[in-house]
Amino acid sequence: MSDETATRPGARRGPYAKSARRRVEIVESATSVFSARGYRGGSLREIAKQFGMSLTAVVHHFPSKSELLVAVLENADSAHAESFQDDSQDEGVAHAVLQYVRRNLDRPEMLRLLALMAAESSASDHPAHEWFRRRYELTIDMLTTAIDRDQQAGRITNPRDPHGIAESLVALWDGLQLQWLIDPRRDLVASMTAALNDLLASHQEPVRRSRPVQQSTETTPTASKRTSTGPSSSSVASR
Repeated sequence: MSDETATRPGARRGPYAKSARRRVEIVESATSVFSARGYRGGSLREIAKQFGMSLTAVVHHFPSKSELLVAVLENADSAHAESFQDDSQDEGVAHAVLQYVRRNLDRPEMLRLLALMAAESSASDHPAHEWFRRRYELTIDMLTTAIDRDQQAGRITNPRDPHGIAESLVALWDGLQLQWLIDPRRDLVASMTAALNDLLASHQEPVRRSRPVQQSTETTPTASKRTSTGPSSSSVASR
């Protein structure tokens, strides 16, 4: 190969493109294995076998299983992140969350992987422990900013501290998502919509109604007094 060929733009595009495709294939295979067996149950040898690759080829791209796990988690978590930011700024947190939930319905394997790895990584010696700790921290910070913005704009009427609302929202999100993964017959969008209304709207303590007073038949009936229950809760986001 001449010097001109070696230095011409795009001359190495083929090998680099092939290497990038191979990395994508390895990450996809690892996603399938880790989703089914967990991190500790899955092996690099099994990941290589899925695509008919040698173990050496996998290790060439990912020297350790922990490095491959991080690549898998980053791939699973990065999808739709920018869309969520844009949606929350334009239409508010409630709209952004529901849009994100709808998009996630098409990728249950990724959600199952994140749920399984999050549970495993509760152990401090798990290679993804720090990754998930940081992920929750960043997610809650992002939601706190968006919730504060919505409170200022009147989209969220719950006067609680935005950080506390963000923590509750993440817990609701994870819990409802896990229930859907276990039983896909559940309507995840409807469940999340109801949860958002409960969490983001302001609520007053319910007032018990007094029993109606029975009127004497000997006197002219008068209208019984009703105890007001106060205004109804406002919706999550102003339409």
